[in-house]
Amino acid sequence: MTVIDWLLDSDPSIRWQVMRDLLDVPAEQVSAERARVADEGWGAQLLALQAADGQWDGGVYDPAEGRDDDDPGQPWTATHHTLVLLRELGIDPTNEQARKAIARVRSQVKWDHGGQDYFDGEVEPCVNGMVVALGNYFGEDVQPLVDRLLGEQLDDGGWNCEAERSSTRSSFHTTICVLEGLLQHEQSTGASADVTAARHRAEEYLLERRMFRRLSTGEVADPDFTRFSFPTRWFYEVLRGLDYFRRATDTPDPRLTEALELVEKKRGPDGRWRLENTHPGRVHFEMEQEGEPSRWITLRALRVLRWAESHG
Repeated sequence: MTVIDWLLDSDPSIRWQVMRDLLDVPAEQVSAERARVADEGWGAQLLALQAADGQWDGGVYDPAEGRDDDDPGQPWTATHHTLVLLRELGIDPTNEQARKAIARVRSQVKWDHGGQDYFDGEVEPCVNGMVVALGNYFGEDVQPLVDRLLGEQLDDGGWNCEAERSSTRSSFHTTICVLEGLLQHEQSTGASADVTAARHRAEEYLLERRMFRRLSTGEVADPDFTRFSFPTRWFYEVLRGLDYFRRATDTPDPRLTEALELVEKKRGPDGRWRLENTHPGRVHFEMEQEGEPSRWITLRALRVLRWAESHG
């Protein structure tokens, strides 16, 4: 079985992206496969877990209090991170089931601490970046949240959820969450000078650091940045950053070279990449095993390398 055959022998959420990003299958065939995400496999399972009040697992960012949970780490089963995963699976936002699910969120789900509507966002820019991505993906108006993020960009070009606690240095984690949100905003609503300028400043933040190094010393900022994961949740890692640049730019910047070489080095002798890092916490269901060959990582690595090689 070839690597492509192995990727296609999987969930619809992977298959449709392989067809689009690696095989250049005609758009109507890609759309037909993508439509299956809401009806089969992981996407259908997630939709089925939504409660009548619009929430997953009884909460917005965290599950309902009092849930018996012995799993270490942050739980990933509440509404926010379930919506993030649905977007990453690529569920068609025009699908009737998806539209009903989002309508429940829009009309009923409010943030726990402030009581504001879900798509109005909350206080942390990392979370708000994800809400901007979700809102634009599913056709919700999140312009006020975009404006807020533009006003919170730090002098070094990125963002940090600790800024409200006087931090003046940006965070890789927060910056990638906001970048993805702003890119989705422009792809959904059209480019605007202020959003484009903010994205380019934040892109420079990552590029100046070669995607995973400290600007001051050149050392690896965090070993986990070089370990590939899926779902990435709110965490930054090199492959997530490269996948952003693949979507955002036509031609790879030369400063991406080291990061791209890192991806290539991690290819196994069988042509596959392994799931190196999972983020502990309760999940709705496990998609892949840490340490084993990963279809998600392989898909993302292959499409990033294909993009880079096409401009080499």
